[in-house]
Amino acid sequence: MFADRLAAGYALSLRLPAYAGRSDVLVLALSPGGVLVGGEVATALRAGLDFLLVCKLGVPYHPGLTLGAIASGGACYIDPQAVAGSGLTQQQLEQLITAESAELTRRDASYRGSRLPVPIEGRTVIVVDDGLVTGASMCAALMALRASKPAWIVVAVPVAPPGAQERIGTAADEFVCALSPPDFSRIGQYYRNFELPGDEEVRALLAGG
Repeated sequence: MFADRLAAGYALSLRLPAYAGRSDVLVLALSPGGVLVGGEVATALRAGLDFLLVCKLGVPYHPGLTLGAIASGGACYIDPQAVAGSGLTQQQLEQLITAESAELTRRDASYRGSRLPVPIEGRTVIVVDDGLVTGASMCAALMALRASKPAWIVVAVPVAPPGAQERIGTAADEFVCALSPPDFSRIGQYYRNFELPGDEEVRALLAGG
C-alpha cells in the first residue's frame, strides 16, 4: 500500500532507472489523478513534465461501469462489449461523449492556461497514471499520443491487476508496474490517501514542471 500519490510516484520511479537524467525523456501525466504521481517520477528522473487530459465515459446509473474514455485531441476509445451491456443507445452515447468533451475543454483551460504543450515528436515519453483497471483511459491517452510521433512510449503505473499489460497491447513499447496484486479490485484500496488533487494544486505542480 502507498501512503499517497507522491509515495506511489517515488516507488514507480525506482522501476525506471534507465530513463534518469536523459534529455529526451518526458513524463506525461494523465490528469488529474496521475499528475501527483507523474510529478514525483519527473523529479526523481530529472525529466520534463506535462499532462494529457483524459475523461472516462461512465454510465450515470451504473458508476462502476466504464464504457471507454476520451482524451485531448479528439481521441476516443470505446469498449463495444461494455456499451452493449449498458443498454445505452447510440444517441445517448454521443451525448455522453459531448458532455465529457466539454469537461476536457474546461480542465485544459484551467490547467494549462497560456502555456503551450511540451513537444513530443521524437522523444521518449513515460505515460503515468495513479493506477490502471480497465485500461480505457490509458488506451485513449495512447491513441492521442501516437499522433504526436514519440520515438518510444513507456506506460508506467504504481498498481494494476495481473494481465494489465495485455489490456494495453502493442499501443505502448514498454509497460512498468510497481505493484500487481492477485486480488486487485480497485486502485483506491492500495492508497491510504486517495483524495484527488484540486485544480489549483494541479496548476502549481505543472507550472513547476
